[in-house]
Amino acid sequence: MEQEPAEDAQPDPSEGNLDEEDNSEVSSESQKGPEEVKKKIPETFFYTYEDVYSGPYATDDFEISTDLLIFKHSFGYDCTRPVNLMMMDGHTVGYIAGNQVVLQNLRTKTQKYIRSSRGSGIGFITAHPSKEYFAVGEKGKKPNIVIYTYPSLRPYRILKGGTEVAYVFGDFNRTGTLLASVGSSPDYMLTIWDWKQEETLLRSKAFAQDVYKVMFSAENEEHLTTSGSGHIRFWKMALTLTGLKLQGALGRFGKTAVSDITSFVELPDGKVVSGTEWGNLLLWEGGLIKVELCQVGRKPCHEGPVSQLVFDEGELYSVGKDGVIRMWNFEVVDTADHVDDTGLVEMEPMNELWLGKNVSLNFMTKILDHDQPFWYAQDTSGAIWKLDLTFSNMTHNPERVCTFHSGRIEAIGVSPFTCLMATTALDRSVRIYDFGSNSQLSVIKFNQGGTALTWAPAVVNPEGGLIAVGFEDGLVRIIEVYDPKLLPNCEGQAKETAEINLKQVFKPHAAAVTALAYEQKGDVFATGSKDKTVFFFTVEDEYKPIGFICVPGPVQALQWSPPSHDKSTLLILCENGFAVQVPAPLPGKQDTVTTYHIKNLPTQYFHFYSIKSRIKLEEEIARREKEKQEKEKARLEWIKQQREMGLEVEETEEEEPEEEPLPPIYIPEEPSPILCGFYSAPGKFWLSLGGYDSGFLYHCEFSHDNEEDPENRKDEPFDVIPMEDTNDNPIHQISFCTNNPLMFCGMQDGSLRAYPLSVKDLSVGVLKDYWYMNVHDNDNGQIRGICCSHDERCLITCGGDGNIFTFDLWSEEEIPEKLPKELKVIIPPPRSGLEKEKATEDIKGPDAHT
Repeated sequence: MEQEPAEDAQPDPSEGNLDEEDNSEVSSESQKGPEEVKKKIPETFFYTYEDVYSGPYATDDFEISTDLLIFKHSFGYDCTRPVNLMMMDGHTVGYIAGNQVVLQNLRTKTQKYIRSSRGSGIGFITAHPSKEYFAVGEKGKKPNIVIYTYPSLRPYRILKGGTEVAYVFGDFNRTGTLLASVGSSPDYMLTIWDWKQEETLLRSKAFAQDVYKVMFSAENEEHLTTSGSGHIRFWKMALTLTGLKLQGALGRFGKTAVSDITSFVELPDGKVVSGTEWGNLLLWEGGLIKVELCQVGRKPCHEGPVSQLVFDEGELYSVGKDGVIRMWNFEVVDTADHVDDTGLVEMEPMNELWLGKNVSLNFMTKILDHDQPFWYAQDTSGAIWKLDLTFSNMTHNPERVCTFHSGRIEAIGVSPFTCLMATTALDRSVRIYDFGSNSQLSVIKFNQGGTALTWAPAVVNPEGGLIAVGFEDGLVRIIEVYDPKLLPNCEGQAKETAEINLKQVFKPHAAAVTALAYEQKGDVFATGSKDKTVFFFTVEDEYKPIGFICVPGPVQALQWSPPSHDKSTLLILCENGFAVQVPAPLPGKQDTVTTYHIKNLPTQYFHFYSIKSRIKLEEEIARREKEKQEKEKARLEWIKQQREMGLEVEETEEEEPEEEPLPPIYIPEEPSPILCGFYSAPGKFWLSLGGYDSGFLYHCEFSHDNEEDPENRKDEPFDVIPMEDTNDNPIHQISFCTNNPLMFCGMQDGSLRAYPLSVKDLSVGVLKDYWYMNVHDNDNGQIRGICCSHDERCLITCGGDGNIFTFDLWSEEEIPEKLPKELKVIIPPPRSGLEKEKATEDIKGPDAHT
């Protein structure tokens, strides 16, 4: 599907609602030339797929030397983020996806995007009661809150100075005149804003520990409540002799166990009901717990934490992580009083809705659709639900309107022929997407989380429908994707666009599978694991084991040598600083009667020995020497000037001040982890490391001396390339585009870098200039995978924040006058005879033998 056009989406100084002062901040970057903003991100911009070419921020933000990278679509959703759901009208949902706010039309599935104004992330979003505005609280050094108009999506007001590092929550009062925000560590600042005037009315430190939420009272707009780690606090905006003050009273738990509080609501008479970690409700009055509410028989109100409480039109709803929404008699709750020393009061819910066994609700919000009230709910298991809570004979059934991965994406792969990609995560699912039409085609779930994935190359499967997936219990599954409509005798009965079939399953490892790789000719398939083994299989219609080797550490990555190398070798990178190289084992040459352990495979080792401290020492020596030379040059120049003026000056050597001792050579006790790497030439490879040794790409080479115990080796890289701003932000993923020579780097902070490659070999000069874009969440969005599509027209990234982003990749010469419509995807045909095959029996028990 093409994305929804938005002709008036760009901020326009001549007709927007921004004041002159604000407009200069929002739009200043668009006035600069491309070179000035090559590495910078504009303060605020909005873009869609169509207007990216003509908007004022387009060339500045997306230029990569002579290439353009254009944000296309967001497939993921950070459903585990607290309160990540905002309804703007009956069919438009907003949510945070990495460094973007995505506004998705649930009917057409089209998307619009608003980017973090400073590229440092987004802390919260909240809609104005009128739905004419919404607020985006950002992250980064002294972040802003930006108020946007809806549906034009123009920046309208900017609120400054409310917190130091990040906003975590915001809430408008019922009439929409005030906005309350709360910040994260270190200040935990509660701020009340007159947002239309861009003024701070009141400020106070909310608490000394994490604060999760702030909300105005619906009945009394001078009352607020904040809650968080082990606390709840009740606030009043009080008029005193010295002016308006913010007064807070900390709730006292008394005999009740202290609980983190993520949910609360103020009742019309000023009492507050809050949830607990163990599922009961607490009724607060005057800063004290009046009673603890549970179900009849001392059953908790919810099995697990209460994630939200809502008081709506006289009804009290509780939303639980157990997937249940319960409606309680408000009067019973409000007038509850303890009858014994336990402080417990039993009650029965008036109505309840259970959404299912694997549903975990986080938040819900109400919207009127054709004057009918509906609720949209955020499910941390990976969904958005549309709910009818009228509890009548005409009540609609719950509808799952969108599904996503829950939690970080572990691995991604792309089809060798068409616009299909596959992803897997610890939520136990494998998902197939069509990134030509921006749609999810199929999902299959297993009994363990997915940890590795690779799409079989064309040489292995000419139809392009075979995918290998590794799991956290050591299993590897070979699955096939096909078009069910092409099955014999289907006669249009198939409802799905694509089906997934389990073709084969085997268990080569005793721990999580971390890497999968097909040999270039397609004859051998290798699997690596945290159990410090690599297993080899022959690739036939059914994969058959050749055997395994043991390596010195948990396997981080596998890479077969490219076709340009004379010999087929496997590069094995281990987490603990080891690199290993072995040739492809020959099928049938191993004695597998008693064991699959291959003991005679020629093996080369490289045990990384840190040289970063020495590099820093050499840099310090060079700096001091340069400083001395400059000082001596200045002294001689001064003497020359004095003599030219006719003054006598003695050329006496100045006493050198005592230098600080040089820093000692430091070698970390714990080896730095290898994050990723790739072959550069036969026997040579580049590495990116984390920990102390981040900040460089290291060029390494296997030696021919393999007699020594690998553990005792101290192998040093023979060349290094300093990588700008990577000391605390290492490179986790590296991928290459060959049509437009580019090296893409996925960073720990979720940003994406693109280095233009002018020559074949990497060097300091080649990797000096780069373009970057903060796409995934800066705190938990570490890029876990980067892929180019089969035709290298599309780039795909996935991250630890649960998001999957696609980008169109064009060279300047190729940019069409009009963007293409959706690309036609070709679903692979089913294998001949598939419909007659008996379903493959899966391995389900975690105790299955390897």
